[in-house]
Amino acid sequence: MHVVAVLALDGVVAFELTIPCLVFSSTPGYEVRVCAERSVTATSHGQESFRVSSRYTLKDAVDADTLIVPGIEPGTSPSPKVLKLLRDAAARGTRIASVCTGAFVLAYAGLLDGRKATTHWIVADDLAKTFPQVTVDPSVLFIDEGQILTSAGVAAGLDLCLHMVRLDHGAAVAANTARVIVMPPQRTGGQAQFIEHPEPDVDTNDLTPVLQWMQDNLDLPLTIADIAAKATMSTRHLSRRFRAQTGTTPLQWLLDRRLQRARELLETTGLPVERIAQTCGFGSPETLRHHFAKHVGTTPRDYRAAFQASGEMISRSAGTTALESVNR
Repeated sequence: MHVVAVLALDGVVAFELTIPCLVFSSTPGYEVRVCAERSVTATSHGQESFRVSSRYTLKDAVDADTLIVPGIEPGTSPSPKVLKLLRDAAARGTRIASVCTGAFVLAYAGLLDGRKATTHWIVADDLAKTFPQVTVDPSVLFIDEGQILTSAGVAAGLDLCLHMVRLDHGAAVAANTARVIVMPPQRTGGQAQFIEHPEPDVDTNDLTPVLQWMQDNLDLPLTIADIAAKATMSTRHLSRRFRAQTGTTPLQWLLDRRLQRARELLETTGLPVERIAQTCGFGSPETLRHHFAKHVGTTPRDYRAAFQASGEMISRSAGTTALESVNR
């Protein structure tokens, strides 16, 4: 059983405290512990909401496989006990993640030094100025630095937690969990699509029909000109509108979707790599392997060997859990 310890620190943002609890308790194979140093105040945008107490203390987080720090009110300094817990966990190789302003806690512990990290775009400058040794990227939903992971503002914690489920058990299991909590398995773009820009010079009309058309035609050798023609606009105008809505470029969005589909097929089918490459629009196994090595960090064959057996087993269990939940 994979133990996930969620730290309830004083000033914890209530919604962000519940995010990892919801995701991991909705997925078979995890034990969730909310660990508090004492009875703490949970807040919502600076307003006191309720007190949080738990039967789990910081000591119960010591043997956790994953340790998650939800957001806290900016300016709240973690206690020495919390900092020691995080540093000792990092030294043991524990996976450590933060949600939103929880990144400040990791930074106070020195765990983000020399790393890339993200947080809510509103306080990203504060994080960068307070901890200059941290490379802060406010444009993404989450950053995976291996042992240390950080997510952007509020709901981006859902994206990060689903990402960790995907790493542990594969895309099929993550998709099942996403269905249970009723959200997309993987959102596109980043915080850039939510940041307020003065005097925007782009037309943000909805591109959803074009996105769906691209998703439905992953096997075709689509070009930027093909996508622009479907959207009935110039390639330059398409690129501006696409970034405004998704936070990325048309071809990068297409590549992300193709990789996601390839991972799903590798996990859930016995199709040969050659067929998967064609089905997902990579054209050849060599191109698929190139992109897998660059973006996934392994080969399609090794990915299948690592995830297919456990993914199919847990997927069936997750499907049963979801059905039982609906029936109740």
